[in-house]
Amino acid sequence: MKAARFHAKGDVRVEDIDLPAELAPDEVLVRNQFCGICGTDLHEFVAGPIFISPQPNSFSGASVPQILGHEFSGTIEKVGGDVSHLKPGDHVSIQPHMGPLDGYFGVRGLHFLGTRGAATGLTWPWGGFAEYAVMKAYATVKMPANLSFRQGAMVEPAAVAITAIDRSGLEPGASVLITGGGPIGALTVMAAHAAGAAKIFVSEPNASRRKRIEGIGIPVTTIDPTAVDLVAFVRQETFEGLGCDAAVECAGNPRAITDCLAAVRPRGTVVLVGLTNNKVEISPFDLIVRDIRLQGSLCYPTTLWPRIFAMIESGRLPVDALIDEVISLDDLVGKGFEPLLDPSGAKMKILVDLNA
Repeated sequence: MKAARFHAKGDVRVEDIDLPAELAPDEVLVRNQFCGICGTDLHEFVAGPIFISPQPNSFSGASVPQILGHEFSGTIEKVGGDVSHLKPGDHVSIQPHMGPLDGYFGVRGLHFLGTRGAATGLTWPWGGFAEYAVMKAYATVKMPANLSFRQGAMVEPAAVAITAIDRSGLEPGASVLITGGGPIGALTVMAAHAAGAAKIFVSEPNASRRKRIEGIGIPVTTIDPTAVDLVAFVRQETFEGLGCDAAVECAGNPRAITDCLAAVRPRGTVVLVGLTNNKVEISPFDLIVRDIRLQGSLCYPTTLWPRIFAMIESGRLPVDALIDEVISLDDLVGKGFEPLLDPSGAKMKILVDLNA
């Protein structure tokens, strides 16, 4: 079968590899349909290995070369002997995090926080940028009949956004600032709207991305932070000039983190989603006297998929609006990674059709 494998920084190859010989009792074989390109895939390509490791993963045994891709949907081809909730032919969306089910975080559906675990497309031997993938059955979720495979490939990034809004404590009628207008930022706009936000501000320097977000069909105020004093603007547009109720930082930008902290009202919440290793100056005094909550948000509980399904079905989460293009696996780097890495580009989400 064909698979796109990471070998080293800047070295991702589409190769022919063997199909799995057999399944463990708790595993399933998925024929992959669509897989989305994530910022994590791009970071590994540009600067990896980051999460990918040259050493075998303690839970899964995976190491370089690593099949990429963790935002995907497919069809069950075969099930292991202990699997009863799935059968061949079922349409599924992949929840990529796995680990011991009896661990402290495993029983809470938070495998990504455990001391042992693996993530599909990074530290698990299989991934979405391949014709087939072997998955743990508990990480393979049957989709409702009327959800498309394209929508199924958008569930994982949508879960990141929904969790960020959940952690912000956003209430109906509240205001929120979202910094970063990429795919996660755009999905966070949808999540905030679904949660009942009355005012949604989006800070994004790329004019094409601001236009894309304005075209989703959700009331939103976009701001170019290079041309406007972002904090002053948000305060001017909120009750008594206090600032917004919550902010979600999706860019991994130190300046944006500072802006989020300054733009929220006293007792507001700032949620950090965008990854960065850069240092950020934070005043503990300011956080204390304004009673600010600073919250990290990396992934999501494994139980979230049915809720995302329902939000897509209801139209509250119009994920299709973000899909720009569908490409073949052979074009992953040239027509997928490279356009998405263009800082002036307008692309939001590119899916790979594994049957193209």
